[in-house]
Amino acid sequence: MAYSMKNSAFLNGIKAMLPIITGVIPFGLVMGTVSATSGLDLLQSIGMNIFVFAGASQLVAVDLMGIKTGIIIVVATALIINLRMILYSAALSDLVKDLPTPMKALVSYWVTDQSYSVLVANQENLNSKKDKVAFYIGASFIMYFTWQVSVLFGFYFGNFAPKSLSLEFAVPISFVCLVLPTIKNKNYLIVGIVSATLAVFLKSMPYNLGLLTSAFIAIAVGTYLTREKKYDRK
Repeated sequence: MAYSMKNSAFLNGIKAMLPIITGVIPFGLVMGTVSATSGLDLLQSIGMNIFVFAGASQLVAVDLMGIKTGIIIVVATALIINLRMILYSAALSDLVKDLPTPMKALVSYWVTDQSYSVLVANQENLNSKKDKVAFYIGASFIMYFTWQVSVLFGFYFGNFAPKSLSLEFAVPISFVCLVLPTIKNKNYLIVGIVSATLAVFLKSMPYNLGLLTSAFIAIAVGTYLTREKKYDRK
């Protein structure tokens, strides 16, 4: 499959991601600032950006390294935070199973909360697997580019946005904007309420496992509701 810059699905992926990256930019600025103030040099910061490319994990890892935490704890904590990517990977498996290995590697490398969410929110408007992959690549490309540039700006110039703007809320708000249009029936609403409620109540779980636990429970609830509906139709 070929994915050129002129591919309409590719360009639509870029356009769909544009509103979301307004919440990524302040996060990237914070990441770059923390990297600089924690003693990482430019090469180390760029290396983490390229080889890790996971905002929350990067931020926690740098913070732990800043207080001289053992490397095993740093790596284990980052991996636990990223366990949610297993869910995204499972959901994307059918989409990428027939792709050539280099494309599979690129899709895997670019899996983020934002790119996956944008794809899910827009997949009903995409007619084929080829269009879905092109859309995903477009969305992921602009996400990746924005993150890299934002972290570099934060590293050199600091988080220059005034604290009074409370831009730390931009990331969760962007996810809310993605999720709301996908709630199209009662079952979706129930799953959304269950997952949101559990995420709040389980937030204090050790090793940041609250989010992953609430996600698995919400998936189980969604599976149950779907099976019950199919059974009633028979």
